Amino acid sequence: MNRMLGIVVFALVTAGCATSGSVKEQVDPLKERLTAVEQKDAAMDAKLADLNRKLDAQAGDLQATQKALADTNASAQKAQQAAADAQAAAARAEAAAAKSTKAFELRQRKGAK
Repeated sequence: MNRMLGIVVFALVTAGCATSGSVKEQVDPLKERLTAVEQKDAAMDAKLADLNRKLDAQAGDLQATQKALADTNASAQKAQQAAADAQAAAARAEAAAAKSTKAFELRQRKGAK
């Protein structure tokens, strides 16, 4: 019985126990794959950070462009108002010139009689 128990224990120890070499053989490919995945993850994080920086720069450019557009629109409205004021002043000047011409002609006629 002792002999049989010894044989069973020996068989279990030799067959069921993994040696450090066999564990290393199985773990090394997984370790390499994990390292590759970690490197890809780090590269993706770097690309994401770069894209975020570019996005922030573009957002700033967009805000500056929107401000410039608003300023341009305000300037255009002021210019349009100034043109309307100038046109009204020109119309008043023409009316005044017409009145002066008529007054001058009337005085000339009265003076000629």
